[in-house]
Amino acid sequence: MAFSRVLNINELLKAKSHFLFGPRGTGKSTLIKQNPTKDFMVIDLLESQTRIRLLQHPEDLESLIDEQVQPRKQKTNAVVIDEIQKVPELLDEVHRLIEKNQTRFLLTGSSARKLKRSAANLLGGRARIANLFPLTFSEIPDFNLLRYLTFGGLPAIYTSDDPYDDLMAYVNSYLNEEVEQEAQVRNLGKFARFLKCAALSNSQQINYASIASDAMVSESTVRSHYMILKDTLMGDLLEPWKESKKRKAVQTPKFYFFDTGVTNAIVGKRSLTPQTVDFGQAFESFIYMELKAALDYKRAHLPLTYWRSVSHQEVDFLIGDTVAIEIKAKERATMRDTVGIQALREEKIFKKFFLISLDPQPRHENGISFLHWRDFLTKLWEGTVF
Repeated sequence: MAFSRVLNINELLKAKSHFLFGPRGTGKSTLIKQNPTKDFMVIDLLESQTRIRLLQHPEDLESLIDEQVQPRKQKTNAVVIDEIQKVPELLDEVHRLIEKNQTRFLLTGSSARKLKRSAANLLGGRARIANLFPLTFSEIPDFNLLRYLTFGGLPAIYTSDDPYDDLMAYVNSYLNEEVEQEAQVRNLGKFARFLKCAALSNSQQINYASIASDAMVSESTVRSHYMILKDTLMGDLLEPWKESKKRKAVQTPKFYFFDTGVTNAIVGKRSLTPQTVDFGQAFESFIYMELKAALDYKRAHLPLTYWRSVSHQEVDFLIGDTVAIEIKAKERATMRDTVGIQALREEKIFKKFFLISLDPQPRHENGISFLHWRDFLTKLWEGTVF
């Protein structure tokens, strides 16, 4: 099945060169193939002969581009270098060619960690950053919520006849290729234990001491391992909103994995049952990723945070200082579910309040919009939420 993605790389390149980051399997290479233009060429660093040549002689980049352009007898204004982290030394040449020829580059990668570790030239503002996420609600015809929460939104896995086995292969590949081969950690077994503990606490406030105890590693190791997850795009921190005046806010971030299917596979979960804690956590993670993708694809440049007071009032997601969103994976939502929102409203800062649930009956009550998740996501992708 071919999916129509929200992100349009031709539109990106009209403006400027870009880094395009995304976890492995999100479809970066497919997206490139689906967006051909006459001025568009690809250098694939997964192709061993090309990679070895450029590892040995990064300065060959310009001649390699010329070799591909000459047979077509036309100038190329857009060059894709797929998996740029494989040869980070190329970025000096990219920098030079942007300055010399005004060539537009799309530099794709599934990890920013190797670029950071190698002190690579990140082009000093000459390239913007775009991100590719797993498939979103707006990109999947006949969207199946339970299938998505269970197996996630990686394109090849969402359409797979055996998604669980494919997810297990994905996790093993991540450990072996992204972690072990890149020498990210000294002990892969300890990292695997940490990875399971982190997945079990997905969407929750990070308790470094508890995870360190469960994974049998030091607290400092847990902190560094979370940075590996972040740098390899396996997930991200959701920072707390700390500006509340009426109630003291917690200072600890949450961590969300980038895909519900991958999270389930890490902990060996083959199925989800509605009206369970596991289903609720997956549902919250799903809405988080939709919000994150929409903010990024629409170039909104608004912070996504959460709020929790030390006395345990909480609102799941805040967009900028305007929108507050509470998530409840239940069939009937009531005002009793809005305790956190009501507490936050006392700050008199946020303007829009949503309670998102499985309740099919939309309504507006006491300044709060109660919406079914489909209705909310439709509004989100139409651009009327923030």
